[in-house]
Amino acid sequence: MLEIIINPAAGNGRAKVIAQEIEAYLKEKGIAFEMLFTTEPDHATQLAREAAGRGAETVIAVGGDGTITEVARGLVHTGTALGIIPAGTGNDFIKAVGIPRDWRSAIDFILTHPARPVNTGTMNDSFFMNVSGAGFDVMVLDYSIEAKKHCSGIWPYFYGIIRAIKNYKPFRMRVEIGEDTVIERDCMLCSVANGKYFGGGIPIAKQADVTDGLLDILVVDAVPRWKIPFYLPSIMLGTLPRRKPAHLYKASSCRLSSPGMRLNMDGEILPVEDASFAIETDALRVHW
Repeated sequence: MLEIIINPAAGNGRAKVIAQEIEAYLKEKGIAFEMLFTTEPDHATQLAREAAGRGAETVIAVGGDGTITEVARGLVHTGTALGIIPAGTGNDFIKAVGIPRDWRSAIDFILTHPARPVNTGTMNDSFFMNVSGAGFDVMVLDYSIEAKKHCSGIWPYFYGIIRAIKNYKPFRMRVEIGEDTVIERDCMLCSVANGKYFGGGIPIAKQADVTDGLLDILVVDAVPRWKIPFYLPSIMLGTLPRRKPAHLYKASSCRLSSPGMRLNMDGEILPVEDASFAIETDALRVHW
């Protein structure tokens, strides 16, 4: 039996509508299932953990990247597989693993593709699945949250980029990568990625691989505000690592430190002045 966890608020209520269509579709196909609806933050993690405890083979998350992360947090290291039906505003993780965007295609994908392992990450022992970062991208996320009420996909983040440029200030960052690389300078942003995309489809770590056992760490030196628009095409196309201010590293661990740092971790903004990241190999099974 499939256990399906739905965040009814995801995608400005889109997930709730999709849930009704999923119910009719699975009944038509004669597939046994149970639907569980979240009612508050972190409820999806609790529901997923309980489902794994009951011995569920697969738990399906219906929602955006936040819901997917919550469900994955409850399934990591349990052996229960994660299925994903995207119904949020950004849906970034599915782009890294090739899961269809359409809900019906996503169900068929889950039913026909066996679960395979993927890597996940930790930040100060907290779970993350996709991309974390500090600096300019956090400013973008701040400004995009309000816009998500009115549009979806990349457009809220495009609005956030424009606002972030206007209010941009560089920040002092210490980055420790692996055992022997230390960077300490003014930065525009620092991104730590397991997946490839954030911000509704921006390829911040185009070369990242959820099976290679490594984090992709992108450090971008501070640039004058007037120069930022000239780097936007590179950000949107995933070619920023080729530009002069950018430095790309791969490692199984890293540490970011900055006074007053605010960290974007899978779309959630956290005040963390010292963040230690590590990759966990084959920690989660996903239908992909």
